[in-house]
Amino acid sequence: MTDHPLLGNNYERPRRQIEREFGVPVPGDIVPPDQWTITAVKKLPPPGPLNFSELFGRTAPVMLDIGCGNARSTLASAVWRHDIDHFATDLLPVVIRYATRRANQRGLKNVRFAVVGGRELLADYIAPHSIAEIHVYHPQPFYDAKLVHKRLITPEFIALVHRSLVPGGQFILQTDNPGYWKYMQQVVPLFFEFEEHPGKWPDSPKGRTRREIIALRQGLPVFRGTGRPRSDISADDVLKRAESLPPPTFDADRKLKDLDKLEHQTDSSDRPNKRQRR
Repeated sequence: MTDHPLLGNNYERPRRQIEREFGVPVPGDIVPPDQWTITAVKKLPPPGPLNFSELFGRTAPVMLDIGCGNARSTLASAVWRHDIDHFATDLLPVVIRYATRRANQRGLKNVRFAVVGGRELLADYIAPHSIAEIHVYHPQPFYDAKLVHKRLITPEFIALVHRSLVPGGQFILQTDNPGYWKYMQQVVPLFFEFEEHPGKWPDSPKGRTRREIIALRQGLPVFRGTGRPRSDISADDVLKRAESLPPPTFDADRKLKDLDKLEHQTDSSDRPNKRQRR
């Protein structure tokens, strides 16, 4: 109980619902159901530039979170950056349903989710030089040699990122796979002014993503970097470079598959608890 200047003495402050992953709070309060929003894009239109102003009902800078998983990173950005619209995607319908529920329950109006691959999204739905930020956290390295062709971070994809970003836009990359990071170090700077971030993200020292939280708890390194499109290369140069560079054929190291098992475990503390306060 506490005193409230308008509601008088013995006012009981509403308890805040907290959702946690491995003990780390998920950003944003779960609001009453009458304040929930609808954040799912159930079906994308035919290929063509998405009209984000129509989708969000306003004109604002757009951030893409590609391979968003359960949306922890998307939620964190959307909760604290109301002036930016967030379009998050993943190939797995089940994780998009989970991500959508989370955003809906937080009453977020600056988020939309869709099931679509990252390469398809940029190639078919994003107008050139229209996106403020593109975030890619922990792209699947694919351990089986028969599946390496499915890796997202390729010269072709990086060229699409370069084409999609506004001048001065940001490309954010993160992985816990040393082989993937070494490949990124070699290829990304050919298209971007790339800066590595050896320390944790200041806004999320315990991890921006579920995967990062797990890796840090296991004492494993997490590799981070940000880039801005190089202005000294033309669109034709970007395409030529992409065509001349090798795809990622590194050894992903099967020992890191243990992280995949941990990532997909259900932690009992993940569920909202009405008795907890932030």
